[in-house]
Amino acid sequence: MTEPRKPNRNQMRSAARLYAVQALFQMEQSGQGVDTVRREFETWRFGVGYEDGEELAEGDADLFRATLEGAVNWQAKIDQMTDRALVAKWPIARIDPTLRALFRAAGAELVEAKAPPKVVITEYVDVAKAFFPEGREPKFVNAVLDHMAREARPEAF
Repeated sequence: MTEPRKPNRNQMRSAARLYAVQALFQMEQSGQGVDTVRREFETWRFGVGYEDGEELAEGDADLFRATLEGAVNWQAKIDQMTDRALVAKWPIARIDPTLRALFRAAGAELVEAKAPPKVVITEYVDVAKAFFPEGREPKFVNAVLDHMAREARPEAF
């Protein structure tokens, strides 16, 4: 029997971003706090195998934690940036809660300024594709995040 391959650093970072969006969504829907949801994800979701043989990738715990903390700590600023990127008829409170969680996670990374904005945009467009494989949402996410990135990190463009 062969050992499963360990995911590489980029895969772990991508998984952490996906988990962060899921965790932020869960926090909003359930009213649970960041510490409770973080512990649940790190204990029960990272790298968990399922009956069909599928296995979730191990997430980069440091990026996951930083993204959650940043999204919570900077939520007002991130939501304001998101509102400015959306058309006036669609404030952040009216958009799909999955997209709201995605914009908050991506916004945290843009505000924290650790990863290049273009990497953040590409990664979260991929997350949008995972949640909305047939929809127009990934293009929408790309446009909104591009606007947010140019506001948060104009020197990078």
